[in-house]
Amino acid sequence: MDSFDVAIIGSGINSLVAAAELALDGKRVCVIERSDRLGGFIDSSERTLPGFIHDTFSSWHPLFVSGGAYGALGKELHARGLEYCNTSGPVTAAVALDPATGAQRVVIAHRDPAETASAFKEPGDQAAYLAMLDDLGRHADTVFGAFGAELRSFPDVAKIAVGAVRRGRLAANEVFLRDSVMSGRNYVRSRFDGWEADQLWSPWLLHAGLGPDQATGGVMLPVMAMSMHGFGLPVVKGGASRFVAAFESLLRDNGVRIMLGAEAEEITVVSGSVTGVRTSTGVVSAGTVLANVSPQALYTKLLKQPPAGTAAAAARYQNGRGAMQIHLALDKPVEWLDPRLDHVPLVHISNGSDSTAIACAQAEAGLLPVEPTVVVGQQYLLDPSRAPEGKATLWLQLQEVPFAPVGDAAGELDVANGWNEELKQAYLERVLARLEQFAPGTRARVLASDILAPTDLSAANPNAVKGDPYGGSAELFQNLLWRPFPGAAGHRTAIQGLWHIGASTHPGPGLSGGSGHLVARKLIPKPSRFSRIQAALKPRKR
Repeated sequence: MDSFDVAIIGSGINSLVAAAELALDGKRVCVIERSDRLGGFIDSSERTLPGFIHDTFSSWHPLFVSGGAYGALGKELHARGLEYCNTSGPVTAAVALDPATGAQRVVIAHRDPAETASAFKEPGDQAAYLAMLDDLGRHADTVFGAFGAELRSFPDVAKIAVGAVRRGRLAANEVFLRDSVMSGRNYVRSRFDGWEADQLWSPWLLHAGLGPDQATGGVMLPVMAMSMHGFGLPVVKGGASRFVAAFESLLRDNGVRIMLGAEAEEITVVSGSVTGVRTSTGVVSAGTVLANVSPQALYTKLLKQPPAGTAAAAARYQNGRGAMQIHLALDKPVEWLDPRLDHVPLVHISNGSDSTAIACAQAEAGLLPVEPTVVVGQQYLLDPSRAPEGKATLWLQLQEVPFAPVGDAAGELDVANGWNEELKQAYLERVLARLEQFAPGTRARVLASDILAPTDLSAANPNAVKGDPYGGSAELFQNLLWRPFPGAAGHRTAIQGLWHIGASTHPGPGLSGGSGHLVARKLIPKPSRFSRIQAALKPRKR
């Protein structure tokens, strides 16, 4: 096969971002994908009935449109058909039964932070909410700088540290750092007297691969809030597959070789330097390889002689909870008991840290949760093209599900045969019953359903080890400076020319394209100081 400057294994968002940026810089790039399509966990199709478009896996793009990859590639993608649908009003909400009274309680986040805070009932909580966002804003350069930096690079970290010191007193920075490593539960307890902020934002920690009692929730919770206040919850018009189609057009326009149905079998190495990738369809020669794979696959499969200790460490890498996707075609839109929710794109059924933490603990113990946190996506509110006129889709996501259940916390469901069709349907009924508490009549509107259990996610994407779509637990011990693990942290590996990208690397899971963008920036030469001076002195045309 041809020789390339860069070969990229896998075609998830980080691969697409890196391939596009490197190709635009003039590099010869090859993308190797085992599936028959690009995109990884980005896809959409008529999974239930004709005319009903469902985002198969991921759906919402606030992290992408607010990140550096979009800044670099957004114009090119929009020129190739990418369109977003978004909201200028309500963004997300959470609904639950009050543990004390049994009454329904609802909290809604709007694009306007002040409008959101105005519904908080406890004295001081409205000001505390705006102060939370202001605090993050004052430290935004530090936080987002860390998300976009190589944390094992002294120059990168020194730049962030010097900037943080210059922008404020050391004591203020220390307080912010302490708050950042709190759990989400402790963070909201330290700032709010009422229940609203907890119920609204603690379930969002699940989307970062965290639970409400795990460290770094204290930074991820306000990051989620700021992102949605600032950028809403954009979805791709016509379905997520059009996002991938725009990327594919960009790659092909810039000469990227796309190999579909090609399984990467070995990363070839000679004298400590990468030489390419042996695939099921041939050998790809390249002096640089980006591997968007799990740590287990990289260090125990693709590298036949991995650096000392990495294979054993990768084998001990801990994956998080499994997840489940449920797609419903409805004969008419959902009608919530609180009609305000009829207009909210994404609703969590959760009372905040309490119910979500219980469900997480049950799933961690291998049990099917009694009251799972249900993520209810109503994409048709933003993009009416997702369903025939008068009808609707629902995108239900469950992020507290065991990959191999050993029991049912409610003692009702038979798990002896794992995630077979009977168990899927039985758990769907539990989820619908939970939804019916707040939107009665929904079950009767279901025309068709499609269920993806954790085992289905793992089969669809080998990076979802044990059904975990977030590339491994994002707890502090294998996050930030230690992602995926000490000895292999950072994107540059011990093998010359080999880089590790994807959700299992910094900055972790999500649709930001962060690791792909970061590595692409590292591989694109910066102009020297002399060349910048030359450019500045060059006469301008008048």
